[in-house]
Amino acid sequence: MTSWLTWYKGNPLKNLRGAMFRFIIRWFATALGIAAAGYILPGIQVDGVWAASLAALLLGLLNATLRPLVLLLTLPLTLVTLGVFALVINGAMLALAAAFVDGVHLSGFGSAVLGAIVISLVAGLVNWVLRPTAWTFGDVPR
Repeated sequence: MTSWLTWYKGNPLKNLRGAMFRFIIRWFATALGIAAAGYILPGIQVDGVWAASLAALLLGLLNATLRPLVLLLTLPLTLVTLGVFALVINGAMLALAAAFVDGVHLSGFGSAVLGAIVISLVAGLVNWVLRPTAWTFGDVPR
């Protein structure tokens, strides 16, 4: 098959299905992390599953678009602090997402930074446990 999809290896629909599955796992993991942050930290309140899901979707969109630009602009400060300032940026992205979602409330910026740490830990753990493998989509080695 010679088309604009030639950079894909194998079946394009199978690759798209795998990408969508990975997206749903990451979305679920981030929503679970937001719910866990709301449960663990007293400064974060999450009103329900839909609020956590919407906040996770918005946080993923912000992390994909705005966060790389902010990281690039604050690179000198991030280097001087040996990467610790990236936690502040993560907290700012969480605070920005919470400002747009009605069901997620933060009591302050410190809660946002701690919430970003909890979300990163929980989402990383869930992504690691539920990571798709080659066996998931029938790509069994012969």
